[in-house]
Amino acid sequence: MRKMTTVASGIMALSLVLTACGGKNNDGGNASPSNSPASPSASSPEASTPASPSADDLTSKKVTISIYYPTPDKPELRALEDDKIKRFNEKFPNVTIVKSDWQYNPNEIGMKMGANEAPTLFNTYATEGKFLAEKGWAADITELFNNYEFKDQMNPLLQDQFILDGKVYGIAQQGYITATGVNKKMLEAKSITPPAYDWTWDDMLNTAKGVADPGKGISGIAPMGKGNEAGWNWTNFLFEAGGDIQSVADGKVTATFNSDAGVKAMEFYQKLKWEANAIPQDWALGWGDAVGAFAQGRTAMAIAGPSDLADQAINQGGMKPEDVLIYPMPAAEKGGKHAGILGGDFLVVNPNATKDEQAIAFYYATFDYFSDKGLESLETNIQARKKDGKFYVPQMLNYYKDDSEYGQKAKALFAKYDNVYQYDANAVALLDGKPEAQFNTQDYYATMTNVVQEVFSKKGTDAKAQLDAAAKTVQTKFYDSIKVQ
Repeated sequence: MRKMTTVASGIMALSLVLTACGGKNNDGGNASPSNSPASPSASSPEASTPASPSADDLTSKKVTISIYYPTPDKPELRALEDDKIKRFNEKFPNVTIVKSDWQYNPNEIGMKMGANEAPTLFNTYATEGKFLAEKGWAADITELFNNYEFKDQMNPLLQDQFILDGKVYGIAQQGYITATGVNKKMLEAKSITPPAYDWTWDDMLNTAKGVADPGKGISGIAPMGKGNEAGWNWTNFLFEAGGDIQSVADGKVTATFNSDAGVKAMEFYQKLKWEANAIPQDWALGWGDAVGAFAQGRTAMAIAGPSDLADQAINQGGMKPEDVLIYPMPAAEKGGKHAGILGGDFLVVNPNATKDEQAIAFYYATFDYFSDKGLESLETNIQARKKDGKFYVPQMLNYYKDDSEYGQKAKALFAKYDNVYQYDANAVALLDGKPEAQFNTQDYYATMTNVVQEVFSKKGTDAKAQLDAAAKTVQTKFYDSIKVQ
């Protein structure tokens, strides 16, 4: 759930993007994922669709767009965005850019859209593509995207998550495969050797049990226990056990997380709490609480996106980079997959915006993508961080293909600086991303949070009974009304 940005070469490139704006369709019916955009790339005027509005219109008339702006606790990201706004306005002084302090919330987006208060360009995460498209809360930017010069160099692992039924509803920014942060120093203080990256649930349990010191308020691991993130954290273990959230067949969606794999995963949570006494005594931690506890040295392990864990620990908690180990999620047993949720951050264009505003928003979103200017801005940011004693923590997955020319340029840039955090290649090689469910993912997470809380609060909870009840709730309340085309 975070953010970054991209290029174009001039007015001609802009006109190619903008000519696609006519004929925009914001209808979002029951869509299903598609592996690629429907139409071929248009890299010349002959290949573009009829212009409406024209490039001249958008470089001369006054246009105002509101954009997602990083939160106050991300000063380095704000500096990057401010520099981008400045450069964009140097090229397009006719565009007024308003910084929005609204952060995407699935419980608020409906009200924002109804009151016409959502930003022109807002951030969201991987689970929301289908939801936003079906509600009509994400603009269909297919023609804009298909006429985008660099569309074929976008990372398909990320971008395809917002391509539904052949239509494009979002722009990939960055992605992650959920991982486990390990505080090496805390382990060594207890004479515990960090496990191999090819670790298992037993390794996680034993490590957490060994480092935990409840009397001093120190936990071995801090699984999230409140908010939708509690269900999100647990789902990684469901995947590692070989389970799934739902199945889609014969036009129906069926809850499957109450399988034997689900029971196995929930029983592992019971072991962490009641056998190992390894989780915080106050276990009702949200995302910020758990990642913050890791950064502050109050827990030896936490589960989140790799860059979030490392950035918080190093830049907020003052930990040394060599003491912050980013592990893949553990396999349920030796030889199993290190499955972690594949997620990401996306930008969505507001369907209520005018065609002019939508086109400018798309162009702003991709202004620094594949751009040397974007790399120059990033390098300046890295240098500024170095001066302030801060580290730059890159994403594990980016909007661009790693093996692309631009990907190699970025890699070379990171290699130049000793204040760029480096992930261990052995850990990265084991990461195994699994996409989240297509339907009602946040509703499922919220329901599972209730189960996690029941398990953490009551010893001897019947995991199977709790999962069966949760599956029935999700099935009747959400899945039964879905008609899959």
